[in-house]
Amino acid sequence: MSQKAIVTGGTGGIGFHVAQQLHHHGFTVTVIGRDPGRGADAVRRIGGDTRFLRADLSSLQQVRELGARLAEEGPLQMLVNNVGGMWPTRWETADGIEAAFALNHLSPAVLTEALLDALRAGAPSRVVEVTSSSITTAVLDGTPTYDDVEQAGEYVGMAVTGRAKLAHLAHTRQLAEDLRESGITVLTVDPLGPAAAATPNAAAMTPEILPPALRHLWPQIQGGLRPASESARPIVAASVDPALDGASGLVLGPDGAPSEDLLQFVTPAVSASVRALTRRVLAA
Repeated sequence: MSQKAIVTGGTGGIGFHVAQQLHHHGFTVTVIGRDPGRGADAVRRIGGDTRFLRADLSSLQQVRELGARLAEEGPLQMLVNNVGGMWPTRWETADGIEAAFALNHLSPAVLTEALLDALRAGAPSRVVEVTSSSITTAVLDGTPTYDDVEQAGEYVGMAVTGRAKLAHLAHTRQLAEDLRESGITVLTVDPLGPAAAATPNAAAMTPEILPPALRHLWPQIQGGLRPASESARPIVAASVDPALDGASGLVLGPDGAPSEDLLQFVTPAVSASVRALTRRVLAA
């Protein structure tokens, strides 16, 4: 029986190449995205028995509905939480939640929780979370606080996304510990390090997305964009490398090697406050 994989944000950018490469590794892949046209194109390009399911993952209601549908389909071997993003201007989701926090943390947290029984049934299985070195911009002025979804101060897209990514990294570390004896391996991948990828999201960015102290680096960043296909490789490696079976909690860098660079920012205080905030927001 073919192994099943789900890739969120799989209709373009890095996610598309992750889905395509997982298909080449023999997985039956479901790509999740908002746009049916892009979804149909992705399915055609990937080929085989790949399918597209439409969901706006910024909507927690749609995430829950998607999770329930996928859970009913039985055992699952691979969940790649690739969806995310950063924006130069603030916007809110249909739930009235700041978008970066919703898409980079709450959405993958809710989807993963909905699919845990399917992943247990499909064990050995994996959850692969895609993180970002944007976390380093969130700590430029000290450790972020998580008393609320948003922290007071100027909206700077990269730092706001980095704060959300740090929240999700703390959440994922706790999930890895909770699932240690379950047969589900939980891994996090920073596929780019300090670089950026040539993706549709990146194409929509402006220098204002950077903290003011870093905006002089904008031409250098734009000149060093990496191909999305190349950026997908460490994510795929985390998904299929048998040497990583049971290695829950690791964060892997762009070279596929374990890295502590981002974990240094996951303190007990951050973990506790993220846990409390996440529970409060999702219970609302």
